[in-house]
Amino acid sequence: MKHSKMPKTISLSLIIFFLSVNAFAQNPLIMDQFTADPTARVFNGKLYVFPSHDIVPPKGEGRAEWFNMADYHVFSSEDLTNWTDHGKILDQKDVSWADPEAYSMWAPDAISKNDKFYFYFPTRLKDAGDGEKGFSIGVAIADKPEGPYKPQPNHIQGVEGIDPNVFIDKDGQAYLYWSRGKIYGAKLKDNMLALESEIKTFEEIPQKGHIEGPFVFERNGTYYMTYPHVANNIERLEYGTSDNPMGPFEHQGVIMDESASGTWTNHHSIVNYKDQWYLFYHDNDLSPDFDKNRSIRADSLFFEGNGNIKKVIPTKRGVGITSSTSEIQIDRYSAKGNYGAASVFLDRLDPFQGWKVVLNKPDAWVKYNRVDFGAEGTENVRIRARSLTGGTVALKLAGENDEEIAEVTIQKGGNWEVFSTPVRSEATAVQDLLVQLKSGDGVEVDWVQFEK
Repeated sequence: MKHSKMPKTISLSLIIFFLSVNAFAQNPLIMDQFTADPTARVFNGKLYVFPSHDIVPPKGEGRAEWFNMADYHVFSSEDLTNWTDHGKILDQKDVSWADPEAYSMWAPDAISKNDKFYFYFPTRLKDAGDGEKGFSIGVAIADKPEGPYKPQPNHIQGVEGIDPNVFIDKDGQAYLYWSRGKIYGAKLKDNMLALESEIKTFEEIPQKGHIEGPFVFERNGTYYMTYPHVANNIERLEYGTSDNPMGPFEHQGVIMDESASGTWTNHHSIVNYKDQWYLFYHDNDLSPDFDKNRSIRADSLFFEGNGNIKKVIPTKRGVGITSSTSEIQIDRYSAKGNYGAASVFLDRLDPFQGWKVVLNKPDAWVKYNRVDFGAEGTENVRIRARSLTGGTVALKLAGENDEEIAEVTIQKGGNWEVFSTPVRSEATAVQDLLVQLKSGDGVEVDWVQFEK
């Protein structure tokens, strides 16, 4: 899974070009920068994600070995496979009331009302002391979801904390939720810039262990309060339900277990897009040795018949349908055999290059689901691969008989090459693709691509 990296110095025109064509798929969703705390929203029939932006700050600035965030980007997609980076929408230096060197532009949210788009963000106040008490929440307004956003001259009065979340109920009433050790909430005025009610502390939320990042949504008349909670060692995602957006919320269970990678944080959102629910969250895929540089992910979410949320198991494959004529990153597989197959970095010193699949035992395989071969099928297949000893890779349509549609010979050699062969059996519609080592004892595969 290889993506080009943007040079350190680049002209404005080239930046605009990159913003218009960048496209990524699978987990993590964004491969050219660190992203975290994703809020996913549907605006004008398109899905937008507003994450925070982890960075390595300039030398002598920010806080070493901690979270450093100076600005925000917004990303959009219509198919959950190809993502467009609309560029920076807000910088810490743009906010008059904020500390311009705090690097604390943490988890944001965005919502639409009155034909405007409101972007909510936390950051540290000027001349603030230590701790979260020095934080408040600001609002920036735009005419389009991708901006440009204009920050308001003042933060929301009476709000001390981080992780804003805004929910608008069916009657049009807006609510603001946030955290500072506990979870708080209040009604918002119609101007979306000030509190309309007294602040409520949600004492019914589990109080033992660190808690933050509230996200509220409604489904079939039930209100869901979801949040990260350190019940044991690191954050897991939990939820409660109520018949009122201001609770009380009855604790129901866990949405996602603690990360297998050991990443201390997880911060999320839940959205319905084209009649399917999704969980957006983060992990440290592109920074396995430093969990303060994170990457956003998405997986499908489902409900039980009684409305309870089924636990979401993180995947490499993620969501969306992949065109057979794109470079299919099989290292983001949806399943693999019990032995002889693994996904590893192409270059551990440069994780932004992505991953490769290593097939090192006979019959080792990986499966990549939801590949769209179209109505007319394909004629050829190309594989970017290498093998020190040579080998043969079979491509199959996963199913009852695992029909083999092509066999590609990978020549002996240490360099990456693209090998191609005709497809001997027609594949159409959306299929699951299985890639299997048929002969040899070591083949590395970067991507697979079909040609019409």
